[in-house]
Amino acid sequence: MRECDYLIIGAGIAGASAAYHIGGESSIIILEREDQPGYHSTGRSAAVFTENYGPRTMRVMSKVSAPFLRNPHEGFSDIPLLHDMGVIFVARDDQLDSMKALLKDLQELSETLVEISPERAHELNWVLRPDYVAAAAHDPTTANMDVNAIHMGYLRKARADGTEVVTNAEVTALEHKGGKWHVRTPAGEFAAPVVMNAAGAWADVVAEMAGVRQIGLVPKRRTAITFDPPEGEDVSTWVAVGDCEEQWYFKPEAGQVLGSPADETPVPPQDIQPDEEDIALVADRIQRATTMEIKRINRSWAGLRSFVEDKCPVVGFAPDADGFFWLAGQGGYGIQTSWAMGLTARELAAGRAVPEKVQGFGVTEADLGPERLWS
Repeated sequence: MRECDYLIIGAGIAGASAAYHIGGESSIIILEREDQPGYHSTGRSAAVFTENYGPRTMRVMSKVSAPFLRNPHEGFSDIPLLHDMGVIFVARDDQLDSMKALLKDLQELSETLVEISPERAHELNWVLRPDYVAAAAHDPTTANMDVNAIHMGYLRKARADGTEVVTNAEVTALEHKGGKWHVRTPAGEFAAPVVMNAAGAWADVVAEMAGVRQIGLVPKRRTAITFDPPEGEDVSTWVAVGDCEEQWYFKPEAGQVLGSPADETPVPPQDIQPDEEDIALVADRIQRATTMEIKRINRSWAGLRSFVEDKCPVVGFAPDADGFFWLAGQGGYGIQTSWAMGLTARELAAGRAVPEKVQGFGVTEADLGPERLWS
């Protein structure tokens, strides 16, 4: 039996960022079910950072995380974490009301998202069909993220502070006795007064195993493809483009174009694979909106984005189980919100309040805790 102050279940971005912030204050062991951290959702992210995406709580967490991601501390990474790209949201004639509602929602927190003309949208990314775009908005601060550099930076610092990452350690049993959680895995048995459930799509599975009330977490498949850009085109200067109703998007990706139908298909937690219909759907939607012809799919894959009912994260102690801490439901926002989410997890797990930087935007413990989902 190996003991510590915190057992974190899951070495993806949620568990890694929490360990980054907690490390040095307390002893930590991270239990990872796969043979490497970040195999599922973290390693399959589309790698876009934007403060103008998702529910308000997620946008707050992105906004609070932005300064660190743009200027991490020395030694965190040898390369920049963000590479500015910009994004255009576009609307057809039949989507003008949706665009108006989107702007009203996003501009409450954003100083950078501005309306532009369809002509300007075409100037920013010439492959858009002029007859498709009826309205547009531009955010120049949206960036490509180096997901691996961010994830490994958190883990590197956590390990330097004494955190141990145990791989091939899928949790098979949890029991609370003697004031501690006892966790059984193929890699051995562990115990700690606090277990942090950062198991991503498997978070409700872990809760059920522990006899803790579940939060209604639903893993959802998100499909992505890459394909060649127009012949001779340098996509490194391209601005990403997304539909205002989140029906599709595309962006530059290592000399190719990455596209997605922005699908959210509920599935059980698993090693998810792309669906052929979704692959065909994204190709069709992008070709309708642009002059690009997708002759061949170079690569296709899928990832899991796990949500609770309100699509906001669940961070806090379970009211029905001493020492069981939720850190789940980050959906497709986990990388870009990671710094603020890890900091918030540290403060709440230590019995302190939501960090001031987060409180400043009106986000409270009640907005994050699991109780809100059962009221």
